[in-house]
Amino acid sequence: MSLTEVKPTAPANESAPVLDGVREGNENLLRLTAAAGDKVRTLIERERQGGFLRVAITGGGCNGLSYKLRFTADPKRGDILVRTAGITTLVDPKTALYLKGTQLDYSNRMVGGGFKFSNPNAKASCSCGESFSV
Repeated sequence: MSLTEVKPTAPANESAPVLDGVREGNENLLRLTAAAGDKVRTLIERERQGGFLRVAITGGGCNGLSYKLRFTADPKRGDILVRTAGITTLVDPKTALYLKGTQLDYSNRMVGGGFKFSNPNAKASCSCGESFSV
């Protein structure tokens, strides 16, 4: 994956400039489907917690690692910025090691709906799709 330094520019869904030290990645790292992009856009407008979606992986869950999604107003030095489905996402370098090639989808079905990660690096995942192991 080729990454370059991002110059201070306005991301597609946020008026604040991107900070120096943030690298720009592409959808080879993380790709949101159109449905996921639409849902995230709706949540950003409703929550007003910041215009970036931060995708992280933390220890925990029934398979050892868990996905975390949250909104943030500012990127951190070293973050990888990915523009996908009209959403500006941020991924820290450690998380990027586990996410490469991942797709994030969203379904509004009553049973089995919500955000779903399809991660080609996962050796096993739980039935809820919120944790995995490598």
